[in-house]
Amino acid sequence: MSDVHIKVDHLSLEVPYFVQTGNATDKGWLSTLLGAAMSPPKRRFARLLDGVSFEIEAGNRVALLGRNGAGKTTLLRVLSGAFAPTNGTVEVAGSRQALLNLGLGFNGEATLVENIFLRATAMGMSPSDIRGMVGSILSFAELEEVSGRRLSTLSSGQRMRLGFAISTSLQQDIMLMDEWFGAGDAAFIEKARLRMNDRVAGSRIVVLASHNFMMLRKVCNTGLVMEQGKLAYAGPVNDAIQAYKDIYHATKKKKKHPV
Repeated sequence: MSDVHIKVDHLSLEVPYFVQTGNATDKGWLSTLLGAAMSPPKRRFARLLDGVSFEIEAGNRVALLGRNGAGKTTLLRVLSGAFAPTNGTVEVAGSRQALLNLGLGFNGEATLVENIFLRATAMGMSPSDIRGMVGSILSFAELEEVSGRRLSTLSSGQRMRLGFAISTSLQQDIMLMDEWFGAGDAAFIEKARLRMNDRVAGSRIVVLASHNFMMLRKVCNTGLVMEQGKLAYAGPVNDAIQAYKDIYHATKKKKKHPV
């Protein structure tokens, strides 16, 4: 296997949640309150990923497909290192950058410059490298004039621009994306598109979750289809899109005509 790769072997992920036992729909508010006090919530586990296995080698651009709730974003978070698998193994060789939540790691009470240091440090950059990049990050985000303000005073669009500028400031071996960036005004979207194209072209591996089939056909050469936390298909991107469509239509038909 090449020096840059992703290898996932029998990956499963379970997360805890709590349920309140009993049916309170026919009770008054006092009975419901007393019942909740006498019967505390019970801990359960939900399996979000179930026995997923695949390998991605350098040179592949992977379309990640699946219905809402199928496990795409959860899988990307595991690949990024944000979630640790409950069972199985995930091996990622090469530097990686995840464009999943552009506001992750920000502190609303800190200034923009302070947030650049916070976010870039979490990405593994050294303080000396970050200092040399602050100006270019603020310039790309078009936020130089408000660099000393607290992040909480900015609009959601401005915060998104800052997060994008930081996340794409360095070329990485592996890019993990949950939808293509498309926030902001037309001028910034075009600028972001050009940078995304450049970063994708320079990456050894790209994994892109999206429902935009035209873009996936243009960017990707292979595909993974998730369904109910399991890997339903792995293969060429056109076949992966068709497999996703087949699952979607079969599920829609089943809901319309239940057995």
